[in-house]
Amino acid sequence: MRRSASTVVVAAALAVGGLVANPAYAISAGYTPEGVCGSGFGRVAHDGSRAVKTPSGQVFGRVYLLYNRSTGQNCVVTIKSAYVGTPTRTSAQLMVRLPNGRTVEKIDHLKKYKYYAGPVKLNAKGKCVKYYGTVADTRVDGEIASGGRLTWGNCK
Repeated sequence: MRRSASTVVVAAALAVGGLVANPAYAISAGYTPEGVCGSGFGRVAHDGSRAVKTPSGQVFGRVYLLYNRSTGQNCVVTIKSAYVGTPTRTSAQLMVRLPNGRTVEKIDHLKKYKYYAGPVKLNAKGKCVKYYGTVADTRVDGEIASGGRLTWGNCK
């Protein structure tokens, strides 16, 4: 009887440990744009977050624009709310307009991601930016959700 009780206790401890270590449970805490972009980044107060929606209106995530005052960098991350934990084509894109009128662009879209795409960072102090993100459906012929700001803004 003693051996059975200890076996149950060990099995229960392993089960609890398994729940804590299981990556699926780690998602429940969620990723934040600040956590993905890193220390010193804060969400842009005006228009720094947009829904990533399909043409039929389903929301698959959000794309965020953040700024770091000490470094002058912007950061973009797309965080999934659909197909979380399943690798799907997910992208984050940041464009910066230079004083000479040219555009510098950086995109994170070459892989399938389980939780988020990014961080995409560029120096943008005193420059205008655009940002954009996508999340694809898991089906081959599925919809692609997109969102962001495709007009120049945050030009400080």
